[in-house]
Amino acid sequence: MTNLKKMTGGAAMVAAAKANGIDTVFGLPGAQTYPIFDALHGSNEIKTVISRHEQGAAYMAYGYSKATGKPGAFSVVPGPGVLNATAALCTAAGGNVPLLCMTGQVPSQFLGSGRGHLHELSDQAGTLRTIIKYADRIDNPVNTFKQMNKAFRVMQSDRPGPVSLEMCWDTMAQEWEVEVEAGNSHIDLPVIDEDSLVDAADLIANSKNIMIMSGSGAQHASQEVRELTSLLGATATSLRSGRGVVSEDSDWGVSSAAAMDLWESTDLLIGIGSRLEMQYMRWLSMMEYYDKPPENFPKLIRIDVDPKEMIRLKPHVAVVADAKEGVSALIEKVIKRGFKLGDLDRVKSAKVKARNNIEEIQPQLAYLDVIRDVLPRDGFFVEELCQAGFTSYYGFPIYEPRTYVSSGYQGTLGYGFPTALGVKVAMPDRAVVSIIGDGGFLFAMSEMATAVQHNIGLITIIFNNSSFGNVRRDQQERFNSNLIGADLVNPNFLKISEAFGVDGYSISQPVELKPILTKAIENNQPAIIEVKIERGTEVSPWKYIHKTVIAPS
Repeated sequence: MTNLKKMTGGAAMVAAAKANGIDTVFGLPGAQTYPIFDALHGSNEIKTVISRHEQGAAYMAYGYSKATGKPGAFSVVPGPGVLNATAALCTAAGGNVPLLCMTGQVPSQFLGSGRGHLHELSDQAGTLRTIIKYADRIDNPVNTFKQMNKAFRVMQSDRPGPVSLEMCWDTMAQEWEVEVEAGNSHIDLPVIDEDSLVDAADLIANSKNIMIMSGSGAQHASQEVRELTSLLGATATSLRSGRGVVSEDSDWGVSSAAAMDLWESTDLLIGIGSRLEMQYMRWLSMMEYYDKPPENFPKLIRIDVDPKEMIRLKPHVAVVADAKEGVSALIEKVIKRGFKLGDLDRVKSAKVKARNNIEEIQPQLAYLDVIRDVLPRDGFFVEELCQAGFTSYYGFPIYEPRTYVSSGYQGTLGYGFPTALGVKVAMPDRAVVSIIGDGGFLFAMSEMATAVQHNIGLITIIFNNSSFGNVRRDQQERFNSNLIGADLVNPNFLKISEAFGVDGYSISQPVELKPILTKAIENNQPAIIEVKIERGTEVSPWKYIHKTVIAPS
């Protein structure tokens, strides 16, 4: 029997989002989306967080999804509002993050007219389709639940990613008899080819020094990956988005710096939900594209939900599967086939060596050590594109899944602060620390007002070196010190904090950080900690990120 309920188009979008598990919406209301926010105003089951910029709303939804593994949602006006949010949508597409954008459109009679109505784009959905996984328009609100359910199915099936649904201004405001349905319950995943598992088990049986590389696609499969790692005695590592899948204080979990040392004696690499950027780009070439392993590289097994990945980088064995299902099935085959246990002393030695080596990356490492000492094991750490952020790739141990939040390969400058706000909204009872440079922080500084208005207890550590550190170093080393756009004039961050009503602190030595950070975590309210660093004094972190460790044949 059809379940019809009278509601506006905007209310139907909100109800359908709720049916699909959305409990928080970030956004900024405007003329075309008033009905969405009117429905949110009347909802006791969906929390609404109002940002000060559309990009902030989208990044917050990104952070929410990164922290929880669930879809994040935001709503902004069409045209300029959607375009302001596209950097976050681009980041979500790169990071395989399920994200829902709910937006508006010009009145239905103006569609495609080019008349120049408020916020009009020639083809908004078409523009978004070049960036995200799926975009559509709801023309008949009666079918809102059907179209929203389709969007959620596409969003979460195979390789997850962001989607967008729009509705015309007049259509969204009118009341309709809407067909109310349950949320989507179908997630499409590939069927595993048994022969590929047999081939993978054979490669493992004939290998001794195995390395497992996890990416964002393995975050939900942490238990299974940890089991495989312990079973084989395999080195387990990651670069950014896969951090925490295997704890770095476990026997076999290692930082990327330690993995670099172990790479030359590795005879098999197992990539799980990872593009393998570290081994095949960072350690091989960022300028020359390799679509298969060079002859003198380790054998390669890939477990990935996306069959296109097996074409982009062709492995010796391709297991097209969701990480959780694929690793579980592989464990069964490995136990039956047999294997050689890895050498724990080899791994322990590499850990000690790597830690001793990276001590030179100062002062970043000293500050990261303090943060790690104070931040609870399950606390969240949101990195940014700053010298401390790059150092954290290998110099900040991660112990639990999802607790290291990154922009992945998009390298989105300025994403970190609003993203961390979304993480904290999702996890209000867990400590969340955002580290960011002075340049990146100014991208979304206005969201300090959001933190205060919604009492989001995020702790933000600004590493203030009065520059874009990478730009400055590159121009010095590669362009005869022709500095342009590298050195920055900044505001007084303590006065800015005071103006926003945020707890503010300023330090210049690592020893000063521990009591202040401890206090800030206990207070659980918005806080800014400025770390003053003399311009140009930070040691480059790049030698442990980008290095050719085996020359291609």
